[in-house]
Amino acid sequence: MSTGLDSIALVTGGAGAIGAAVCHALAERGERVAVADIDQENSQAIAKGLPGSGHLALGFDVANTDQVKQVVTDIQSEAIIGTLINVAGWDRLKPFVETTPEFWEKVIAINYQGTLNTVHAVLPSMIANQHGRIVSVASDAARVGSSLEAVYSGAKGAVIAFSKSVAREVARYGVTLNVVCPGPTDTPMIRGMADEFGKGGSFVDALTKATPMRRLATVEDVAPAIAFLASDGAGFITGQTLSVSGGITMC
Repeated sequence: MSTGLDSIALVTGGAGAIGAAVCHALAERGERVAVADIDQENSQAIAKGLPGSGHLALGFDVANTDQVKQVVTDIQSEAIIGTLINVAGWDRLKPFVETTPEFWEKVIAINYQGTLNTVHAVLPSMIANQHGRIVSVASDAARVGSSLEAVYSGAKGAVIAFSKSVAREVARYGVTLNVVCPGPTDTPMIRGMADEFGKGGSFVDALTKATPMRRLATVEDVAPAIAFLASDGAGFITGQTLSVSGGITMC
């Protein structure tokens, strides 16, 4: 279905380390990007630095269903959302017995409910247009478990199962859903979590030793995998989960 509107890629968590790298990867191949983050000023900073033109900077909470619906409606008044990349996420390192229901709710809301919200909002138009690419960022914690991240691992596992299920429903419409699972990635968030937990460098060292390649991933390792699955070249790939983890989940 042709609408005469330009296509745009919506990237949630677009002002974070991985999200910003994805925004740059998409913009460098000529795509318009809607950089979305909970802090619009951060989104604006990323959008201004992207190559090309026509990029948008958005501020909204992926866990807020009404906000997501409104933002998607606003975008679709001027562009087709042909690509959705779900990068937004949040966690803290805590033994499960020390967590609270309030903590569970926040982790699940951002990491799983946020994906439900965005996919539900963009999917009808993708089906109508007979084309769409959805890539969600989960974690290898969802595939093998991760100490101190039980709730996060469960939420990201839900993203994988959800994506596979919806992929089955919409494959006939030319819409694909795939998941990228980074292993431990050297970002300010993971270092901040380690410092907050009181482990700092020792935690990062342990993650490094647990990785067969003996280093943490970088955002430059992760972003190309996401960008590929969001490309037309990946049009016959759907319902898949790709680990970018230096070999942690090869067994």
